[in-house]
Amino acid sequence: MTDQSPKILYLVIPCYNEQEVLDETAAQLTAKMDSMIQSGLISKDSKIAFVNDGSKDKTWEIITRLHSDNDMICGIKLSRNKGHQNALLGGLMTVKEHCDMAISLDADLQDDIGVLDEFVKKYYEGCEVVYGVRSKRQTDTFFKRFTAQSFYKLMKAFGVEIVNDHADYRLLSKRALDELENFKEVNLFLRGIVPLIGFKSDKVYYERHERFAGESKYPLKKMLNFAFDGITSFSVKPIRMISSLGGIMLILSVIAFIIYLILFCIGVCSATWAFTLISVWAVGSLELLAIGIIGEYIGKAYLETKARPKFIIEEFLK
Repeated sequence: MTDQSPKILYLVIPCYNEQEVLDETAAQLTAKMDSMIQSGLISKDSKIAFVNDGSKDKTWEIITRLHSDNDMICGIKLSRNKGHQNALLGGLMTVKEHCDMAISLDADLQDDIGVLDEFVKKYYEGCEVVYGVRSKRQTDTFFKRFTAQSFYKLMKAFGVEIVNDHADYRLLSKRALDELENFKEVNLFLRGIVPLIGFKSDKVYYERHERFAGESKYPLKKMLNFAFDGITSFSVKPIRMISSLGGIMLILSVIAFIIYLILFCIGVCSATWAFTLISVWAVGSLELLAIGIIGEYIGKAYLETKARPKFIIEEFLK
């Protein structure tokens, strides 16, 4: 960076039913931002932006109170619940005209805010994108660790460019935010979209903490849906796999038919009904699976053609 004067940083935090954590989160982030301002790392005009994603509890009331009590805190209210990825994008697109860089993180502060300085330092070194990457997963259960590792391996196997052990803890420069706005797809998977922007990037490693209050907003069902959305939004390999599997099933069916025909002719096997039943089940299951996967792609194409807004900002407390 040629100009080393302190730049404006906005923290963007999507919130859905986070009333239990907001006061503590705001206090910790304010203290951290104050220390970064005092050290000259960021501008005194830097802000913390909480994005209310249609919460059903008192999340917005708390954000409004925090905004009134703290000049550093601003609030963005979506008109309705649009999901984490849309809320995050909505927040980033709202603040991008007011900042030089933005860092997204979760409201529960499981992402270590102690490394925020490292994000900003890498920005000053010329990085337009900085990924927060977990250094280890010792706090996770075996099941969580196994499914997370499987998720990243599966995504890469399907040709999706994704950073291992990176969620949505990242820094984006103003330039990167402007380019992110050019991605018009309705089916959002930011972990796959951001690497497509290009530009100079780097990683910051950190240890993820336990959630200090409230409950996770990403149970297993949502995580599976999130993973499936990511795959079908960025890869057509599942459809190609179905085509390949169909070809393999056809070849195996022909081979099995010839074998059973020979066995039937020499009197070794007469229960051809069992083979017929198994074949019907196998082919029927394959067809249903193929129809389901193709239908998922058609559904996504349908949503894209409608081009409905990904989010609607009802109120912005600057």
